[in-house]
Amino acid sequence: MRRLTSADVWRIAYAAFPKWLPKSQHSRLAKNLRGFFARRFIEHGGVNINIERGATFGSELSIGDNSGVGINCEVLGPCHIGNDVMMGPEVVIYTRNHSHSDPSKPMRLQGYEEAFPVTICDDVWLGRRVMIMPGVTIGKGTVVAAGAIVTKDLPEYAICAGIPAKVVGNRS
Repeated sequence: MRRLTSADVWRIAYAAFPKWLPKSQHSRLAKNLRGFFARRFIEHGGVNINIERGATFGSELSIGDNSGVGINCEVLGPCHIGNDVMMGPEVVIYTRNHSHSDPSKPMRLQGYEEAFPVTICDDVWLGRRVMIMPGVTIGKGTVVAAGAIVTKDLPEYAICAGIPAKVVGNRS
């Protein structure tokens, strides 16, 4: 049996208490507590991060200055979030898929594929319920519209929408 590390203890404590405190807009204390706990088990937590109520993430998260993980978001696996990133509610970031290459075995018994980290560059805005698939990089200054599913890299300063997400405009 694996022994718990101090990071494991902080993550369990986060899930039990500060994760469920009120939204940051209603309580500066809740915002500060979630940030305090998160910094104890994630790879990097910048200055003035905003981890919102109900956010789920693991130790492989790196989040830059003035960036946030939105209400009820899920960041599943290795993810680098740059500085000044805004994330709407219920964004989901995947970094791996279920294995499914052996049709003679049920997929639930095949485990997972290798993880491919997601990178969200500086000054990105992710709308509500955006879904980001494994290995994607979202370029600096990009806006991703609510409900988009990002399956491929997005360029800098683009405005993207749809399923799959496509460039529909440019911020310049």
